[in-house]
Amino acid sequence: MLAAGAIAEPMFPRSSNKPMQAVGMLRCGLRLDGSLLALAAASHSGEDFHVAGVREILSSVGLTEDALQCPPDWPLDEKSLHALIRAGGARDRVHMNCSGKHAAMLATCVVNGWPTQTYRDPEHPLQVLIKQTVSELAGEPVAAVGVDGCGAPLFAISALGLARAFRAVMLGAPGSDERQVADAMRAFPAWTSGTTRPERRLMDAVPGLLLKGGAEGVDGFALADGRAGALKIDDGAPRGRVPVTVALLRELGAEREPGADAAVLAELARTEVTGGGEPVGEIRATLPLAAPAIG
Repeated sequence: MLAAGAIAEPMFPRSSNKPMQAVGMLRCGLRLDGSLLALAAASHSGEDFHVAGVREILSSVGLTEDALQCPPDWPLDEKSLHALIRAGGARDRVHMNCSGKHAAMLATCVVNGWPTQTYRDPEHPLQVLIKQTVSELAGEPVAAVGVDGCGAPLFAISALGLARAFRAVMLGAPGSDERQVADAMRAFPAWTSGTTRPERRLMDAVPGLLLKGGAEGVDGFALADGRAGALKIDDGAPRGRVPVTVALLRELGAEREPGADAAVLAELARTEVTGGGEPVGEIRATLPLAAPAIG
């Protein structure tokens, strides 16, 4: 095992928890598959197909976007943002990047006859069962419960636990809730992030890769055979996240996988730093890491 830093200390994985949350919702009877299941685990960019998908999830259980309790926001995708502004639109909940997760949470409540008005409450039956799922997949107790940027409960685990969880999701038996989430995310990577996001490009560049980023410098990922990893940038700055992830994927041998696109990995391994509009440097990861004994 390669490791650096406080890998066993609790941290908030932010949206990297979403695959586990989606597994928990399937265990509670949520009936989604394909692109809509990928959207349930997404931090989407607010592109038209994302918004249509969120509305489809809601309408399938007789709800509208008025039921969403994530905060209003603009699309993350620049073209979609400009189009919405030109059309006279404003911040709204359906364009918020977590609206797919929230729509799926609401749909899960409807399926079970649970109240939808309080679905974000940590004591709501949905959140209790999702917390149990996160703990089981991570192989450790949830250390703390916070509030994510979208308003839903946020469960703290370690980076080691996050890596274990991605491995568990990837290695789920065919047809299991875990494997359904992994297969949907891998089949529809643009639905879990966006058409131009680095997460989508990485999943396209490494066949079979499952990857989900989180705010404040978090990534969790697993290769098709269960080799897995996770990272948390201490200061929360996102600009080093992708280069470190690429370095870890290379260390795990992803670049040698059949069909891997080495050129894309090389491009994403460096983040340009500009000054005065001109390139003045770059961010890149340095390896190898240590291999400590973990008790």
